[in-house]
Amino acid sequence: MSGFVVVGTQWGDEGKGKIVDLLTERVDIVARYGGGPNAGHTICVGARRFALHHVPSGILRDNVLCVIGNGVVIEPGSLLKEIDDLREAGVRVEENLRISDRAHLILPYHRGRDIAREEAARNGRIGTTRLGVGPTYESKAGRYGLRVADLGDESGLPDKVGALARMARGDDLHELPAEWDPDPAAVVEQLLVDGARLRPFVTDTSRLLNERLDEGAVVLCEGAQGTMLDLDHGTYPFVTSSSSTAGGACTGLGISPIRVDGVLGVLKAYSTRVGEGPFPTEQDNEAGRRIRERGREFGSTTGRPRRCGWFDALVARYSVMINQVECLALTLFDVLDDFDEIPICAAYEHGGRRIDFLPADPAVLKACRPVYELMPGWKEDTSTARRFEDLPGRARDYMRRLEEAVGCEIGIISTSPQRDGTIVRAGSRVEHWLPMRQAIRARI
Repeated sequence: MSGFVVVGTQWGDEGKGKIVDLLTERVDIVARYGGGPNAGHTICVGARRFALHHVPSGILRDNVLCVIGNGVVIEPGSLLKEIDDLREAGVRVEENLRISDRAHLILPYHRGRDIAREEAARNGRIGTTRLGVGPTYESKAGRYGLRVADLGDESGLPDKVGALARMARGDDLHELPAEWDPDPAAVVEQLLVDGARLRPFVTDTSRLLNERLDEGAVVLCEGAQGTMLDLDHGTYPFVTSSSSTAGGACTGLGISPIRVDGVLGVLKAYSTRVGEGPFPTEQDNEAGRRIRERGREFGSTTGRPRRCGWFDALVARYSVMINQVECLALTLFDVLDDFDEIPICAAYEHGGRRIDFLPADPAVLKACRPVYELMPGWKEDTSTARRFEDLPGRARDYMRRLEEAVGCEIGIISTSPQRDGTIVRAGSRVEHWLPMRQAIRARI
């Protein structure tokens, strides 16, 4: 195996960080291919809790090279703070982090545009993190964005920043908030300072990855957000602005599709989403509050409470198809330990008929009502289970029913936030993937 992708199969926040951290023990390189600081991956190592926003989750493993690919958008100041925090925690950042010179930069004007748009929308808000990620992808597609490579162009930077500032201001939105509409000269000055600090990490990561793959290195491609937030395949327009499906790994890293040999999907034992948009199984009630409290469902980036609901098999089945997921990792399983009954959404009802597919029209999806199957709860603590056989019988039944409803095996079960709170099922596809790491370590 040369490369494989870890992708979220719901609305993001599925616990990909922990799964990537688990798998990086067996790989040479972890490469993130999309999103920006709007993505937060939380990893627990012993008593320590790390919240990563730009840096791939593999950074907590020594001797694993981490790559921020060209498909990621970067806010230089917050990335540098993240690097400083990791360095202070004793993490080998200088040796193990590389940043694409083709990645685009988030400037204050992007954030101002994001905030102004959300405020102006009133009833039509998307529910963004207001960090400027969407407008940065807009400037990228509009061909007036700035890339990491531009940080070295001291003479050309003022004109580029000035042009971007004018584009951000030049529409019918309310004017940008003063805090996010600084003098372009001040932005240039700060970018030159940040660029000097980032320079040791910057390289042509597409070339680096392809060279390492040619040498036999194993690359884990780390996704951000989830399939239902993908710009093309998610619940548009309530989506992110990048390609968060497995296919995004190729464009976001500059590697060929034939380099990818497997896709692992990550999903929760229930469902959550952040921001606006249709969410058929949402439980805006006591059950939803219990899920939120037990699962600590608050955004790693914003701290916003997540909307919580029951497992939606239609969403998961659609994501398995779009990504060609071969094996699933089921996370936050222990959150359901306290429920007497656990519903599974097996279909929708719309207009008096039952449907078993995901509608593209958000108005139709919003009008859908879930058709539930009720599974008996197990009412036992699963957080200490380390083998599939250690789980209560009803917990195993619930998991098997999910496999049937989604049409894909579950090879990993996360039963607690800790690294060792994980079950790898004997005989699963992922069990065969794990030992396939080759002996070649990526040379930095």
